[in-house]
Amino acid sequence: MDLSTADPDTVLDVLDRRLVCALQVDGRAESGRIAEVLGVSVRTVTRRLTRMRRAGVLRVVRLPDVEDAAVGALLLRVRVLRGTVDAIAQALADRPDVPFVDVMLGGHEIGAVMLSDAGARDRLLYGQLPATTAVTETTTHAVLHAFADAGQWRAGHLTEEEAAALARPAAPRAVPLPLDGLDRALLARLGEDARQSHAALAVAVGAPESTVRRRLQRFDETGLLRTHATVDPRLLGMAVDANLWLDVLPGRLAEVGTALARHPQVHGVFATSGPANLLATLFCADHGGLYRFLTDTLGPLGVARAETTITARAVKRAGVLLRRPGTPCAPARRELRARSPESPRPRAPLPAG
Repeated sequence: MDLSTADPDTVLDVLDRRLVCALQVDGRAESGRIAEVLGVSVRTVTRRLTRMRRAGVLRVVRLPDVEDAAVGALLLRVRVLRGTVDAIAQALADRPDVPFVDVMLGGHEIGAVMLSDAGARDRLLYGQLPATTAVTETTTHAVLHAFADAGQWRAGHLTEEEAAALARPAAPRAVPLPLDGLDRALLARLGEDARQSHAALAVAVGAPESTVRRRLQRFDETGLLRTHATVDPRLLGMAVDANLWLDVLPGRLAEVGTALARHPQVHGVFATSGPANLLATLFCADHGGLYRFLTDTLGPLGVARAETTITARAVKRAGVLLRRPGTPCAPARRELRARSPESPRPRAPLPAG
């Protein structure tokens, strides 16, 4: 089957979806271990995973610790002129400090997550975005607490016994490790492809394979090897990706956030600043499923108000660019392109805020 051209709603069969779910549980699980748990041959597992990865529909990357990465992150809602959404979304996705970018249904709003220092944040919010004529409004929310993130979501195509057999022992949250240059190089490589073998990583960073094995073992024991299987949710039977901006009584915020984080359809729950104090992101099979979630799940929780936005297209997830739209507008790309601390200063200054 040609994964690059086939209808994404019908591409992945039952076994493909189960393999993706296995990597959701442990992104570095070896093919032999997956084959044993799922009851298929190693050759079948290897062939199918290779096919999906080469077709670009599946990629496994390392995620940082949810508390370290999420708390203090900014959730952006950027409204743009119609016809400019692809250019602005791509410009945001080009930034290394923006790991998530979605185009919302309607074609005039972009949702994004920004992880950055105050300097880069201020340049974007007070200089670059206001100076970009295609941007009409920006709303910014700060994450105050993370109840669950994308790395903890499971699509549900495995039994509880299978998921338990694949799961690595939970690593206790420990004091952050002092990282040297080799550690940072390995983590950066895993952030691009978490399924690289020890041998491939050793070649990439110029270290002995035995050293790489010890470092990765230490990462695993201290919770630094969280992974995310990045895949279009439609391939897993989830046609609707929605954001729920919720107004919850402060005294019930922890209770509601914890309850939603346990729900199998929810792939992110965050307490935020702003008029909505809780954001829940979820996947549903269809719009009827979203309606039932609103009535049957949110209703009993006593949520005072819910604003529902639906993702039309995911551009970037967990730092992985999922789809590059057609050639974007060059001025918008130049105005929003980020500059890392190591990058040279641009020849012309960005538009003043």
